[in-house]
Amino acid sequence: MKAAFAPLALCLLTACGRAPEPAATPEAATAPAANVHDGGARRIEADVRFLADDLLEGRAAGTRGYDLAALYVANRYRAIGLAPAGDDGGYFQAVPLLEGRRQREAASFTVRRADGDLAFGFQEEFLPGLNFNAASHSVTAPLVFVGQAVHAPELGRDDFAGVDVRGKVAVYFSGAPASFSNTQRAFHASGREKAAQLEARGAVGAIALGNPVDEAKYPWARGARTWEMPGMRLVDAAGRPVDSWPGLQATATLSVAGARRLLAGAPMPADEIFERREKGTLQSFDLPGEVTLAGATTLQRVDSRNVVGRLPGSDAALAGEHVVFSAHLDHIGRGAEVEGDGIYNGALDNALGIAVMLQAAAELAADPAAPRRSMLFVAVTAEERGLLGADYYARFPTVPRESLVANINMDMPVFLADVSDVVPIGIEHSTLEADVQAAAQQLGVGLTPDPKPEEVVFVRSDQYAFVRQGIPAVYLDAGIKAKDPDIDALALYEDFLTGHYHQPSDQTDLPIHYPSAAMLARLNAAIGRRVGNADGRPRWKDGDFFGQKFGGQAAP
Repeated sequence: MKAAFAPLALCLLTACGRAPEPAATPEAATAPAANVHDGGARRIEADVRFLADDLLEGRAAGTRGYDLAALYVANRYRAIGLAPAGDDGGYFQAVPLLEGRRQREAASFTVRRADGDLAFGFQEEFLPGLNFNAASHSVTAPLVFVGQAVHAPELGRDDFAGVDVRGKVAVYFSGAPASFSNTQRAFHASGREKAAQLEARGAVGAIALGNPVDEAKYPWARGARTWEMPGMRLVDAAGRPVDSWPGLQATATLSVAGARRLLAGAPMPADEIFERREKGTLQSFDLPGEVTLAGATTLQRVDSRNVVGRLPGSDAALAGEHVVFSAHLDHIGRGAEVEGDGIYNGALDNALGIAVMLQAAAELAADPAAPRRSMLFVAVTAEERGLLGADYYARFPTVPRESLVANINMDMPVFLADVSDVVPIGIEHSTLEADVQAAAQQLGVGLTPDPKPEEVVFVRSDQYAFVRQGIPAVYLDAGIKAKDPDIDALALYEDFLTGHYHQPSDQTDLPIHYPSAAMLARLNAAIGRRVGNADGRPRWKDGDFFGQKFGGQAAP
């Protein structure tokens, strides 16, 4: 799952990653011995142990390790009985990508002011963005602060009112005003939306500022040490990078320390500006001086693959429609060593999600009564580089796009204890809510509301690629209610984020509770079965924000 990492808030622009400091293994109840697992749990464990093995070197998109993982998943599809549904009658869909890597020696960030020049330190204070449109870049321009770069006049917020950003480098904070609903924040906080707004108004560059609240949760140093990891973009039929915003010729992110220095010439103290961000009362203004941002990017075309299998529907009238299950197969590969280990295995993120999807496919394929609609299973690439594989499939599916009726996504289910619930993300937006509720009731699985809605995870995993194409979607996360009252499953999840997320320690020696993962697989299969057998296709709820923003049919 793409993390909300404010100090590197230009993730979509710069493809920055983050890697928290290592911590002790969560103190969860040890998973039951393999011989007491049910068959589904054993299969899930076997898949995870292969996919998260050092042999695959972290499964980064465009690497041999990822290709081995894709071959494994394709043959698991074959064993389950799924028909090939990729390109040219096979299981693979080619995904064209452009890879970019920062060049440290070319990076510079300076500000010239009447009272003296400022030079910012690479990695300690700033990281340059990746430029997918040119191998090198240098921009010198005035500075303008634009709040959180939000244009939402219908919500009473326009950070561009009263300032002219044409020909300037825009300086802004991540996120969206706390006064917005969680759904509205989810959309307006996205890096893609901010970049589009800035480019449309003529900005020639962008600088994202760190803030004390987010940096306390996600220290700058944890992400900055992964600066060598590549970023990626999709490539269109003409060979051009997609969502690369060529008008933004240079981008960068600043730590809180760097932000304080840059804001020193603002009309008010930096601490007051930080406080206004939290209160949602930011005002835009010109900043004194002229900034020069320079950098270089090594660009290389690479190819990766989505893996697509199909379970045909049983009703001739509905078999041409498809319920899409998705999970990302990639992780971040090799990176900075932590305690001598530089392989970022991604056991929970997202080998476990893939294994859950495979088990859901196996349960549906083994059912003599096949759903009326067809089921598609898509293991997508390059999620860690910006939801790219899912975005490509949602834009260019291997079946008619209008046949895609719903998406059920699986991403990083952190099962470190025996739980009785799951957390459904995004069910409130569409009629999928009733399907999820009915399936959970049938299986005796509890549904717990998102404990941290302010994190807006609905736009930070692969389901959002389908949402942007107008397709109702849901993402089921691991539950937080342990059956043992002495275990705090939410605390275990938070410990994982702090100590193991995007770290080499996200590996199979964590106490993963595979029977809980098998429960999630059964629930996903049950949801797919209900959607597949329904007379009508899922619809956005009347007046839903995403339904209105991206189209699609609304419920009556």
